[in-house]
Amino acid sequence: MAEAKNPAKADNAEKAPEAAKKEKAEINKKAKKAEKAIQNVGSEAESAIKAINEAVKAPRGKKAPKTQAEHEKAAEKMIDAVEAEAQAAIQAVMEEAERAIRELREWKEAEAKAIAEGKPVPPPPKPVSKPAPKAEPKPEPVKEVKKEEPKPEPKPVPPPPAPKPEPKPEPKPVPPPSAPKPAPKAAAKRATPRLKEKYLNEVRDQLKTVFGYKNVNQIPKLDKIVLNMRLGDVKDNNKSVNLAADELKTIAGQKPVLTKAKKSVSNFKVRQNQVIGTKVTLRGDRMYEFFDKFVSIALPRVRDFRGVSAKAFDGRGNFAVGVKEQLIFPEILYDQIEKIRGLDVCVVTTAKTDKEAKELLAALGMPFVKTGK
Repeated sequence: MAEAKNPAKADNAEKAPEAAKKEKAEINKKAKKAEKAIQNVGSEAESAIKAINEAVKAPRGKKAPKTQAEHEKAAEKMIDAVEAEAQAAIQAVMEEAERAIRELREWKEAEAKAIAEGKPVPPPPKPVSKPAPKAEPKPEPVKEVKKEEPKPEPKPVPPPPAPKPEPKPEPKPVPPPSAPKPAPKAAAKRATPRLKEKYLNEVRDQLKTVFGYKNVNQIPKLDKIVLNMRLGDVKDNNKSVNLAADELKTIAGQKPVLTKAKKSVSNFKVRQNQVIGTKVTLRGDRMYEFFDKFVSIALPRVRDFRGVSAKAFDGRGNFAVGVKEQLIFPEILYDQIEKIRGLDVCVVTTAKTDKEAKELLAALGMPFVKTGK
């Protein structure tokens, strides 16, 4: 006879492989988690080793970076320090307020005592402002509570003091009369040039007699003297140009101006606004002084001098003469010049004709060439 099967055993036999599969799956999961944990531990160990190596390799002057716990401790210390400073500031304010109240009470007592005795009331105490201690930036501002100071009571107006008798002024002793102070010296006047005095005293009357002028303003006179020095050969050398200008300044006693080309000329190698000469214009006393020096000292020093030409007038009463060497002037020293240069001397007068101008210059001492015997 066949044996009958137990249904409970059959169910357990069927469930056994399923449970084994589940256990195997859970074991595999735990194994994977363990592997990940081992990998994480390994990576953390590597990073710790790198940090240690960097700390070891770091220079002695620098410190290793702080950890989070150290940062938290430093922050707590900073907060404690800020709170301590705030408490100190509040305590200082409270002490200042108590001191002010105490001084105010003392002043009230002194005021009442002074009013009772009839003495002047002392001034109220002035608050002494102390600079507040500087605090570092705080995470949260601490609001200080200020106590309102009690307002002082209105002062009673003291009665005006009785007027004191004014003392009589004593008579001041009269000082003895002092010696009269000398009058201030007048500024020394500049001496009139010799040639100008000669023109005013002699030449003017002589010309009026010769030409029969009816008005004094018709008599010719010197207007100006122009000295001109051409520098075309050294127009490209600034040093030579400055030396020539200094020589002309020494001769005339007045600073000259540099003359420049108005336009470019390629044939003469001249550019526009290039320095090509120097000139100076003399008027007034300097004009008379130069003319006197020119006719009395400079012209006699010319080699083989026999007089100036009377044909050098321009037809309008102006006279021009050329000088070949600047050495005829006594101010110029031979050892100090760079090159012998000439200059033009143009004498401008108010005469209307050459005859009048020649008579004027001859009377002032211009040595004209004598024609005829």
